[in-house]
Amino acid sequence: MSRDRRRAAERRGRRAEALAALWLQLSGWRILDRRARTGAGELDLVARRGGVLAFIEVKERSSLEAGLEAVGPRQRARLIRAGSLWQSRRSDLAAMQPRYDLIVIAPWRWPRHQAAAFDADAPGLRNLI
Repeated sequence: MSRDRRRAAERRGRRAEALAALWLQLSGWRILDRRARTGAGELDLVARRGGVLAFIEVKERSSLEAGLEAVGPRQRARLIRAGSLWQSRRSDLAAMQPRYDLIVIAPWRWPRHQAAAFDADAPGLRNLI
């Protein structure tokens, strides 16, 4: 991928993450972290609402299905490891059950928030974690 294409993709990703964060806030979520870096990788958004701690992957795609397909088993396993590491650094959130969500940003559509899009107990992921 050329440098210009990589930069354009980075800009689109940042814009999608900002839109997803705004959408979540308007829906009553509190954003705890953005682009959180851990030893296992980066988490797009970390948010909390009530007793739910969500690690949210943001994808800009044409549909929810395309967004779900864009997060393969290896990336899901990486996100679960990264979420676990992030949560382990926050003793105040240690007792919360983590949830792994997906938000798909599509052109000219409202953001689609898929709660519990994947989890650590999913078949096939146990061997990758």
